[in-house]
Amino acid sequence: MKEFVEFELTKEFRDRFQEALDQKDNGFIRDSLKDINPVDITSLLYEFNADESKYTLDILDLEIRAAIIKDLDSDTRKTFLKVYTPLEISNIVNLLDSDDAADILNELPIKVSEEVLSGLDPVVHTQVIDLLRYDENVAGGLMAKELIKARNHWTVVQCVEEIRKQAEQVEKFYTVFVVDEQDKLLGKVALQDLVISDANKRVADIIEDVVSVETYLSDTEVAEIMKKYDLESVPVVNVQGQLVGRITIDDIVDVITEQADEDRQLMSGITEDVEEDDTVWKNTRARLPWLLIGIFGGMLSARFMGLFEEELTRITAIAFFVPLIQATGGNVGIQSSSLVVQSLASTGYVDEGLWKRLSKVLFVALLNGFFLSVVVFGGNWLLFGNQQLSFVVSLALFSVVVFASLVGTITPLILDRFGFNPAVASGPFITTINDLLGLTMYFLTVTVLL
Repeated sequence: MKEFVEFELTKEFRDRFQEALDQKDNGFIRDSLKDINPVDITSLLYEFNADESKYTLDILDLEIRAAIIKDLDSDTRKTFLKVYTPLEISNIVNLLDSDDAADILNELPIKVSEEVLSGLDPVVHTQVIDLLRYDENVAGGLMAKELIKARNHWTVVQCVEEIRKQAEQVEKFYTVFVVDEQDKLLGKVALQDLVISDANKRVADIIEDVVSVETYLSDTEVAEIMKKYDLESVPVVNVQGQLVGRITIDDIVDVITEQADEDRQLMSGITEDVEEDDTVWKNTRARLPWLLIGIFGGMLSARFMGLFEEELTRITAIAFFVPLIQATGGNVGIQSSSLVVQSLASTGYVDEGLWKRLSKVLFVALLNGFFLSVVVFGGNWLLFGNQQLSFVVSLALFSVVVFASLVGTITPLILDRFGFNPAVASGPFITTINDLLGLTMYFLTVTVLL
């Protein structure tokens, strides 16, 4: 295996590389990149435009070129491949695993995609056509066709010989999947067992149970299964139970990363999958809905405060604590909802009964509310010297902390129960609800006690 040198993209190297591109200094470009990992070359190419990047890649070996293009993010690759002819893309796709090849074909315009398909090797063409039938967000769209399989009636010697032949088409493999004559999945055989077993032993005698997924299973469900059973790869079967492909951990890492990005955006009040370099309109459209909800909540808060205009006129000091009440309620609600969302994301369910979880949340809220109330009571008494006002603010804060914790816990559970992404419960949604809740608790307490 080739060893790569450590690479750091410095301003000096970038400027020197730009100079080499301007001067068509092919020798410097080739020598400076020959011992660098393709992933690092990918990061370098983000610094240049599509034509300059293509010029760079055309100097490198085709295998390295393919590895670099595979590692580009989808949006960049769509733009980048516009400067390539269909035949050039076909030559690159022929060197990729079938799942990566299908991903690239899905990103191309239909006319270009058909031209690329016509230039593929027959085996690659068949594999890619099979994968293009599936949606991208199901197991069939995630899987690769390359795998190692053995018949259950083979001997260990036969199995090892077949592995040597099949391994030429498979970059990495961890397990040999065992099938019958109709290609129905029966189990798996660990490579270690093949090495230590008697040469004349049958594969059927050393077979192990295997966890598999169906082609129609969603990518998030596949990710949950692989996390649950700590799998490096999982076989994919069709509705007849026949082995049709495998999904490896690197594909699932991409799914988990995308899901985390989506949840983070939802928690920030961004309703679409957007990136910084997307169009102004797309970024605006993604952010505006929750901002409008926040504005609506703020207007309700202002109207609600107007109902207590008389109390505000008589005791103006109570207005000083409105930001404190709202900020604390929002923070407490987000903390509670984030813990529930994290639990749902990691396990797919909350690992405790509802009443047990709520009682635990209640005790935590009571403790937090007590300590915060004591701090606020002492601080207000020192600053304002009004014991009664300090007591009322502290009691209202205590009530807000308790109720905001319960709302932050229950809301994502309800959303999850009805099939909505619970990450929506965090951020602007919880903040808006708890602003209104906090004001209600605060002014009711003030009205009753003062």
